[in-house]
Amino acid sequence: MTYLAKPKLHHPSLTKNRVGYTRRDYEGAVSTLCAGCGHDSISAAIIQACWELDIEPHRVAKLSGIGCSSKTPTYFLSASHGFNTVHGRMPSVLTGANLANRELLYLGVSGDGDSASIGIGQFVHAIRRGVDMVYIVENNGVYGLTKGQFSATADTGSKSKKGAVNTDSPVDMVGLALQLGASFVARGFSGDKAQLVPLLKAAMTHKGAAFVDVISPCVAFNNHAGSTKSYDYVREHNHALNRLDFIPACAEITTDYAPGEMKEVHQHDGSTLRLRKLPDSHDAGDRVAAMNYLHQCEARGEIVTGLLYVDELAPDLHAHLDTAPVAFNTLGERELCPGSAALEKINAGLR
Repeated sequence: MTYLAKPKLHHPSLTKNRVGYTRRDYEGAVSTLCAGCGHDSISAAIIQACWELDIEPHRVAKLSGIGCSSKTPTYFLSASHGFNTVHGRMPSVLTGANLANRELLYLGVSGDGDSASIGIGQFVHAIRRGVDMVYIVENNGVYGLTKGQFSATADTGSKSKKGAVNTDSPVDMVGLALQLGASFVARGFSGDKAQLVPLLKAAMTHKGAAFVDVISPCVAFNNHAGSTKSYDYVREHNHALNRLDFIPACAEITTDYAPGEMKEVHQHDGSTLRLRKLPDSHDAGDRVAAMNYLHQCEARGEIVTGLLYVDELAPDLHAHLDTAPVAFNTLGERELCPGSAALEKINAGLR
């Protein structure tokens, strides 16, 4: 299989930020996701946010699990540190890396299957411990790599590609993050870059556990039953020499609306997302008010977007554990091995 490679040479007239990088320097490999996938819009928003914040790419560590969303770190910040972990285990690897080197910006990229199902326990403990990170969930409600089964965040009553109706109650990642004590909680929409980029910039500059849930529609599994151009219909009526799949290009879904306004966004499969942007009067410093407002919108069938809650003074995991103020790899033998007398003092304190 052949992949297109981006040229390494950039035009000399490209605008540079304050640390000398162009926006192209924050890009990654060419995306292999479906054309029109909302995840690519999230990658573009991360690139834009890092460039505007003048973040040096080599000062970033990006970690992910398994799934379409977990592939996306390949598509941004190619010059940063990266680690693709086991399915659902990204939070624990990120926690260990963060404890070893607190001087990097940690971006944990996950999906609704990766974080709300197999990795929900890891998500819970990383958030409640206050790990200094930006935890991004690219939320599409399906398992895209395994042909579109419902994920744990799929809404009750939603229909799958095959027309099956989901009867399970959804896991609300935003509500869960609020309840667990995340000090920064937000939700965005991949099609609203004007809102998403500032949310990501705020999360990246926050000290503590910052959680951003991004609604990101899946374009590959919106084929409606009965269409003569659907995958199922063509395969049933076609006498083919080869079994080939082709994902048609879909137009990216975008929208723009004012604070406090509710917007209906129509999806490729005919369904509708009802998004409500937080009003300017919302108090982002009141956790209980944020949870109440979230539930009020859910009762109306609306998905609230924006910065729901932030605690700028919340301590992170390093403060809880009173760790060394520098990265471990900068410490010398004298600091790491203080000698038998120091060890004896520690042991005596445990007796």
